[in-house]
Amino acid sequence: MSAPLDSRQLHALVTLSRVGSFTIAAKELFLTPSAISHAISELEERVGCRLLDRRRKKVELTQAGEQLLQHSERILREMSDACASLEQLGRWGKDRLRLGANHDFCQYLLPAILEDFCRSFPGHRIVVEVADTFEAVDLVRNNRIDLAITLEPKKIRDLEFRPIFSDELAFLVAPGHAWAKAQQAIPGQIAKELCVLYKKYSQTFGLIEDYFRNQDIVLNSVIEIGSSEAIKELLKRDLGVGILAPWIAAEELRDKELVALPLGSSALKRTWGVLSWANRRMTWSEEAFVRSCRTLTKKSGFRFFLD
Repeated sequence: MSAPLDSRQLHALVTLSRVGSFTIAAKELFLTPSAISHAISELEERVGCRLLDRRRKKVELTQAGEQLLQHSERILREMSDACASLEQLGRWGKDRLRLGANHDFCQYLLPAILEDFCRSFPGHRIVVEVADTFEAVDLVRNNRIDLAITLEPKKIRDLEFRPIFSDELAFLVAPGHAWAKAQQAIPGQIAKELCVLYKKYSQTFGLIEDYFRNQDIVLNSVIEIGSSEAIKELLKRDLGVGILAPWIAAEELRDKELVALPLGSSALKRTWGVLSWANRRMTWSEEAFVRSCRTLTKKSGFRFFLD
């Protein structure tokens, strides 16, 4: 019977495949580059074939390395899941649900979802990390959370995205703004307007840039803020125009403090969903949480799309 593979060597292989550098991998694993190199050499000797192509500047996997990588990711994930399960039983005696979601979802949608979930699963330990899509992807990959509620990311082979709902971005302006009086955004004025947008290094910012680029419109004057609440306050003071989903400003729209207008002739829609490890079967409590997300977003009464 063959001796089992060393999990530390497998972890070194997985990290190297992701960062492509012995130096960076060593920093992430708190080791020296020579220790990483030694671990890979021992692993290659153990499996009897070359796993890395070292002839190029960036470390790349050989065909054998690619094949072992798939097994390594699954093995390490299962080991992590096993440890997490035992930790839950030993520390709390009950199941645990670790979630990640951005600030807007946490503030406007998550309370009702958790209320529904907790009625079915009382006593669960629930931990919520506030994180945008890019941050949430890393949290799932590093096994710091079990599920992330995010915008649909670009295709990622090791993670699975389960859609929950879609929404539509819109211009939000103060009632006294010229566009509110015209009941539409004036295309020729968009490039001249001061646009108040959610922070630049977010997926939503990229979607907005791509949308207007396709219409040959450049947003020349922009204020970037990492808070939707701050954006709404600026808009209520008639300082430019904002681009947000109407459900984030449901109260302000209801009280007529802000007005929602279409971005243009075509809609800019986003898909929200739950992100988790691919090929990992969800626990029954995780499946129940996803059902609560789908049910409550349908019942919420928020304007996910413009009328």
